[in-house]
Amino acid sequence: MDALIFAAGFGTRLGALGQDTPKALIEIGGRTLLERTAARLAAAGASRIVVNVHHHADQIERFIAGRDLGAEVVVSREPGQPLETGGGLLRARDLLRRDDVILLHNVDVLGRASLQPLAAAQRSGPALATLAVAERETARYLLFDDIGLFGREDRRHGQRREVRPARGPVRTLAFAGVHACSPTLPDLITERGAFPILDVYLRLAGEGQIISAHALENDDWLEVGTPERLAAARARDGRHA
Repeated sequence: MDALIFAAGFGTRLGALGQDTPKALIEIGGRTLLERTAARLAAAGASRIVVNVHHHADQIERFIAGRDLGAEVVVSREPGQPLETGGGLLRARDLLRRDDVILLHNVDVLGRASLQPLAAAQRSGPALATLAVAERETARYLLFDDIGLFGREDRRHGQRREVRPARGPVRTLAFAGVHACSPTLPDLITERGAFPILDVYLRLAGEGQIISAHALENDDWLEVGTPERLAAARARDGRHA
């Protein structure tokens, strides 16, 4: 099984720290976010991990070259600009063996739950992709019904988009930045340039593809893209040491 770590962002919300250090190499408890993410993916069964890079790409590549991250690691460079998650997957397409499901993981997301059930759910079900979700407070939600993903809601800006009529009860769930997809997904991406993978999922859901939700059991996942969340993650890591 292959995996893709999204690590090409600028880390703008981290301020000066993000300017000087690529987000993937920020440390929590003496381990970088890249090491933590790779270990989680390797534990789930990934034997090849592709890491997309742009901001401080050379620094990340040097780090990868000097460490055993538990799997074969391949770098996908994005030289012109970060291509976001959708464009990043499309660019990395030829580096993925695509002989099994593909695990996708944002480098700035921490979690403790095993990803094996997520991969198993994708492998055994009818969905084109399976998204790790949680019932939690956030500004942006994904909308799921009895079939799967059918829309999203941005409460901060008062925006709601539905790509098809809902069927059955509606659940509003927070996306955890971790997902598993069919090896055929990259071939269905028609978007070009820089674009988020959620735009692809919504388009495909509107075209009749099934995009499922999967709750990671007992997971206290945390996105660490801001100084406040990074501080919280470091404090949490100390409590669990």
